[in-house]
Amino acid sequence: MDTRRDTGAAILEDELHSLVDGRLVPEAAAALRERLATDPQAQATVQAWQAQRDALKARYGMPDDSPLPASLLAAAARAQRARDQAAQWWRWGGMAASVLLAFGMGWIANTQWHVRAGAMAGTRLEPARHFAQEAAVAYAVFQPEVRHPVEVTAAQQEHLVQWLSKRLGRPLKIPVLATQGYELMGGRLLPGDDGARAQFMYQNSAGQRLTLYLGALKPAAGSATKETAFRFLDDGPVPGFYWVDQGFGYALTAQLPRPALQELAAVVYRQL
Repeated sequence: MDTRRDTGAAILEDELHSLVDGRLVPEAAAALRERLATDPQAQATVQAWQAQRDALKARYGMPDDSPLPASLLAAAARAQRARDQAAQWWRWGGMAASVLLAFGMGWIANTQWHVRAGAMAGTRLEPARHFAQEAAVAYAVFQPEVRHPVEVTAAQQEHLVQWLSKRLGRPLKIPVLATQGYELMGGRLLPGDDGARAQFMYQNSAGQRLTLYLGALKPAAGSATKETAFRFLDDGPVPGFYWVDQGFGYALTAQLPRPALQELAAVVYRQL
């Protein structure tokens, strides 16, 4: 008999997925939550996955009384098949794989949603604003991470800059925010609608985190990606300031009041 689900045994990733997805009966869910109380790492994983779900729902959600389009359901099915194959294809660790799958599901759904929305309204989100929403989702996914908030740590900053500069096709600079009380934790490479994205994460002594998300922006059909002043995004999972400079988008995101976030964005802008 398989005893891995007994109290005190290691909690399986499938069990965590079932809990987050709401697929457990109330009694089983309550029992699993009792086991989570003794496993901080599993607790952090559940919290991060729940944040992912909330962020993706806020970013790509639809009204409760609106039927899901067939194209979106098909996209979800493809994402599920990819998820089922992930254990064989990837060996990056459970949380990293799940995070990237969440992004993949989001971008698949996003593509399908824009096809439908474009047919209905003949338009699409302004590229810079869409970029800022991507940044907000990326923050919501990785900010709760305890063990893997970044892919390359600040201890390897030179390598981090060279690697991401090569992948994004432009020399990058990492702003220094020590005077503002934030130290660089590191960064990671992420996918975006228009190509590769970089995310740098900072943290202060109180544990407050902020991220700088950047990457090239392609102009929408029939328009140009113009230079922009600071713009504020407050309709996503987390607020942020974003701007475009020489075809490159930047978004500074954190759970901070607007004035404090704007001041930090100005510091970052001056250093870039």
